Amino acid sequence: MTWFLGLGIAGVVLLALSVVLDGLLEGFFDGLLDGMFDGLLSLPVISGFISMLGFSGAIVLGTTGLGTLGAVAVGVPAGAAAGWAAYRLSRALIDDSSGAAPSGADLIGVAGSVVTAIPAGGYGEVLVRLAGQPVKFAARSESPVARGTEIWVDRTLSHTAVSVRPVDH
Repeated sequence: MTWFLGLGIAGVVLLALSVVLDGLLEGFFDGLLDGMFDGLLSLPVISGFISMLGFSGAIVLGTTGLGTLGAVAVGVPAGAAAGWAAYRLSRALIDDSSGAAPSGADLIGVAGSVVTAIPAGGYGEVLVRLAGQPVKFAARSESPVARGTEIWVDRTLSHTAVSVRPVDH
């Protein structure tokens, strides 16, 4: 049982080290395996396998009379399942594309209010909410717009300027 507990603890220590040594093992095999395993030899996957093998083997030895062979027979599939789960979780996190930054097209149709009055054909400032955050932009309008007026963004002129029109109620 001591060997299995040692494997379980070694897997947890390796998992803690994977935070510090992120990508190190993949770097060793980078040119050699040429992407053959695509993350399957990552430290989180290996540490998940080793720790689950060790802890499940120790549980089997301590609670049943199956012996070392039975503990290995239970520990290897449990370790493989933990390694596969770590692999799938890391792939899901890497492939997540929901963190895209808002673009100028996301501003069109957004409502806001005038912070600094906009003269006809000139620039003022508006405050709009973009991705839930208040953002101030330089604003241009065809007609003069007074401070505090509710506006809509018609188009983006640059990364920091927009064209607006007053909201008709």
